[in-house]
Amino acid sequence: MQDLARQDSVRSMSASELGDAYRSGLLSPIDVAAELLDTIPQVNAEINAFCLVDPDTTMAAARESAARYAASTPLSPLDGVPVSIKDLLLTEGWPTLRGSLTLRPDTQRCDVDAPAVARLRDAGAVPLGKVTTPEFGWKGVTDSPRTGITRNPWSTDRTSGGSSGGSAAALAGGLGPLSVGTDGGGSIHIPAAFCGIVGLKPTLGRVPMYPPSPFAPVAHVGPMTRNVVDCALLLDVISGFDSRDWSAGPTPQPVAPAIIAGERGLAGARIAYSPDLGYGINDTAVQANTEAAVGVLRDLGATVDEVDIGWDDPVWAYHTVWFAGAAAVVEGLDPALRELVDPKLLAALERHSDFSAADYVDATALRMAMGTQMGALHEDYDVLVTPSMPSVAFEAGADVPAGSSSQDWTSWTPYSYPFNLTGQPAITVPSGFAQNPLLPTGIQIVGARHYDATVLRVAAAYESAANAGALAEVTLQRKPQIPNESRDGS
Repeated sequence: MQDLARQDSVRSMSASELGDAYRSGLLSPIDVAAELLDTIPQVNAEINAFCLVDPDTTMAAARESAARYAASTPLSPLDGVPVSIKDLLLTEGWPTLRGSLTLRPDTQRCDVDAPAVARLRDAGAVPLGKVTTPEFGWKGVTDSPRTGITRNPWSTDRTSGGSSGGSAAALAGGLGPLSVGTDGGGSIHIPAAFCGIVGLKPTLGRVPMYPPSPFAPVAHVGPMTRNVVDCALLLDVISGFDSRDWSAGPTPQPVAPAIIAGERGLAGARIAYSPDLGYGINDTAVQANTEAAVGVLRDLGATVDEVDIGWDDPVWAYHTVWFAGAAAVVEGLDPALRELVDPKLLAALERHSDFSAADYVDATALRMAMGTQMGALHEDYDVLVTPSMPSVAFEAGADVPAGSSSQDWTSWTPYSYPFNLTGQPAITVPSGFAQNPLLPTGIQIVGARHYDATVLRVAAAYESAANAGALAEVTLQRKPQIPNESRDGS
């Protein structure tokens, strides 16, 4: 293997860089897959991101990809690129256990792929394994009775966030450039912000979901990557109509070519900025980094106006929709299996068990009103910018930060679930760091429904300018604290 393919280089390479290296013959999908498979056990011992690794399947796919490159017939820009899959998505030949002891590996081996997984196979991507989730994806951190605690590569005493925490930790830990996550209330945004990676919750229905999620009214499937171009590439592969998904829209035009070739300035762009949506409270570092990011957007030529959305916290409506789905999952279990469920999930269901049909109708009405209001805002503004999270990652193993007045994960995620209620596309990109310890922060860029390309364009421009401009020094520190050797040097 040539010098470029050293383990540390392969671990830091993007999907687009790997594709270029494959086409030039500098790297082979076989060598890249083998390097990552060699690295996963060591790094995973520190962060617990992967819950399933199948070297035989991974290497078989890598060999098939290498043969296509040798014949100059790659299937897509992601041919040969390793990708991990959140363990809520069906993956043919592998069990999907959803972080739960109520499911058995011998009875859950799948004979069908979820749509996103099937499209990745069709594109020639190399399946690297499945990554962790809290049980049934129920909360904003990633720990479960089945897989234990997933930790943040920047500081392993901190949470990775959730529920797509395995995806974010794997990416930040250098275990592949691509992952597919799900988001029912922040499950892509939370870990993306906490782990310093890029995560997109697409417009509801752009990436189809099968089988249907119990949280279908707010549930999205989306790409998680280390940069915006890779996010666009992955979105193009997994997007498109599927008749099995009630919410699926027509197959959209690809966005990656325009993002890759596009102008990185934002002259003429109209950006609304809300530091808190009217009810959030930010840590000092989050607020400072968000304001610096807004300054970068202005320097790129965008018109930025601070706006008052005028919302009260819609968490009651979100709880009504979301916990109705969670209750359906748990109540469908045999009583003996219910005893195996995460006790904190059972306690949360007890706290949120008094919803009526009228409450659900009222929650739906609020969703529609919020969507109408955001539609009006986007008549005047291309995107809305907020912090992704009001704080940095807190202690691993806890569901809420120390001193929290609430036991609910929604109490510390005020900027994510509103846009699950409205079904809008929203991306998280890194905005800088808090110090002591060094932990990432992120901004959220929200677009009008079906304007995913606009969200990606603004994110790409910001990312390019931030990495080359005002945030360059801190961005250069973006190396998680996962060594190439074990922590004791052995």
